[in-house]
Amino acid sequence: MTGQWLPIAMLVMLVAGAFSGYPMGFVMAGIAVAFCLVADVPIAFLFTFVTRIYAGILADWLLLSIPLFVYMGLMLDKSGIAGRLLTSLARLMGPLPGGYAIAVAVIGIIMAASTGIVGASIVMLGLLGLPAMLERGYDPQIATGIIAASGTLGILIPPSIMLVVFGEVLQVSVGDLFLGALIPGILLGLLFIVWILIGSVFWPQRMPAIERREGIPIGALLLEAAANLVAPLGLILAVLGSIAAGIATPTEAAAIGALGATLLAAFSREFRWTSLPPILHSTLRTTAMIAMVMIGATCFTGLFLRIGGDDLVRNMLFVDTVGPWGVLVIIMLAVFILGFVLEWVEITFILIVLVAPIVADLNFGMGMTREETLIWFGILVAINLQTSFISPPFGASLYYLKGICPPHVTIGTIYRGVTPFMMIQLIPLLIAMAWPPLILWLPKLVR
Repeated sequence: MTGQWLPIAMLVMLVAGAFSGYPMGFVMAGIAVAFCLVADVPIAFLFTFVTRIYAGILADWLLLSIPLFVYMGLMLDKSGIAGRLLTSLARLMGPLPGGYAIAVAVIGIIMAASTGIVGASIVMLGLLGLPAMLERGYDPQIATGIIAASGTLGILIPPSIMLVVFGEVLQVSVGDLFLGALIPGILLGLLFIVWILIGSVFWPQRMPAIERREGIPIGALLLEAAANLVAPLGLILAVLGSIAAGIATPTEAAAIGALGATLLAAFSREFRWTSLPPILHSTLRTTAMIAMVMIGATCFTGLFLRIGGDDLVRNMLFVDTVGPWGVLVIIMLAVFILGFVLEWVEITFILIVLVAPIVADLNFGMGMTREETLIWFGILVAINLQTSFISPPFGASLYYLKGICPPHVTIGTIYRGVTPFMMIQLIPLLIAMAWPPLILWLPKLVR
């Protein structure tokens, strides 16, 4: 390790930069340029970054789906569809203990498959569901926990922007990643609902039933909920169905979703066309942030590998001593810990870029091809990052939610509320690690 002090210094500077408050894209690019001088690397090497950035990012047609999926999610959020659906589900299930929380979880699953944007989902669920649950006597811990956990499903359930980026980094089919994430994502959402059902049996006073208004038959409520489900389910089918059937590429499916969300919003009674400029502005900001991190990470990893960082990574993973499963466990722990301080984009373009070639060459003894190993590994990382989003003290979803909570709901309350859901998220991760067909069955079936 004595000859690897430069790669180690780069990693230390990266962690320090994460706490500096500066945009991580600029931090990573700056570290790359600085260490190019410190390591006495020829300045001409910096020009290779230009080629990598253009060929790997700016000219990649697949990445065009990112702004389209972002736009689709933001437009759908403004259409009011989620609000109407939550209202109808809450009226239907509210008379059951924990019914309103279950309605929130169901909306979280549906909106995750419609938007793929964690921040938008949590803010939407928080604004719609949190005041109603608190007003009806729900324990703030349960209310905030289910909102934070359900809202974060968008990072895993397709069409997830993160999976699009994973497809580019791992050089595997985004459609296969979407299909591979579908079952673990839905399983995770169902586990949240099971936890609420268990809680409603043992602590009904913490999630009380809501009195149903007289004169509204169950049949009418069912029809109302079904009618409000048609639009989001139709959009999900159009996007994911077109990819699974081979009719459209992910980029083309994203365009279909963007058009569909715009049409749904146009016919919405709550949408105003004055909302369009802010939506476009938010789309531009999100896309630019992701692109800048990609550019900075490309510079960082390029120089990191140039000065021997790949050997450092292999040594840190103990590749030659702990075996394939030991390497996988170390990577999963690293992803989980880094999720406290780095965004998923930085983790993807730094850690995953470095370890994916190592994982692809490992033999886990399950008869997987190289591509299947990468798909399996990618979804495991996605589930892991899903957990890190709500892990105290730095989980991003916790602070999205805190920003819209009433003053009496403290960050400590939110921490306690998400703890059981964080533990639940480990269940599909462990199942998928031990049993790859949970991830690989659907992609194989559709081929």
